[in-house]
Amino acid sequence: MSPQRSNREQLIVGALRCLERLPAERITARAIAEESGANLASIAYHFGSKDGLVTAAVIEGLDRWLAEIERALAGVRPGTVAERFRRANAVIEQTRRRHLGLVQNFFAALAKAPHDPLVREQLAAGFRRTRPAVAELIGFGGDQAGSDAAGLALAMFYGQMIQVQLDPGLAVTGKRLDAALGRLTEL
Repeated sequence: MSPQRSNREQLIVGALRCLERLPAERITARAIAEESGANLASIAYHFGSKDGLVTAAVIEGLDRWLAEIERALAGVRPGTVAERFRRANAVIEQTRRRHLGLVQNFFAALAKAPHDPLVREQLAAGFRRTRPAVAELIGFGGDQAGSDAAGLALAMFYGQMIQVQLDPGLAVTGKRLDAALGRLTEL
């Protein structure tokens, strides 16, 4: 492994650790450099800016969360889309508190995206990569409709995260999720 790749990975790991324990406004380039053991200047070299690094770390963290959900779904038959969706939602609910810093920093990156083309493209690329992965994970299919269904599932996930950040009582899980999905299918 080349030193540059190792240094880049060190920075992402350091940023992920900062995401876990610091609010978005307290994550500085210096804090990430100290956490990662990397040189402060290497942030600009590898990511263009601290925001570029934080966004890359957020995307990596979301990818890891998706892998965690995938492991939890390993025992659910591939053909049962509704059951896989419910199980994925349950895993998200069980793990969301652990990923609170990640979610908060994802929202901070979204707020920066309209004003920072690098952050916007990083997030868009993350969604372009994640949609097919979610479509496969849930069993929506590999066609455009499957990708679109995954996009809507992700919209529900992030919308739910926004609401739960404001009031945990707004979480829609279990029987409430079943009832809500039933209403949506009436459309």
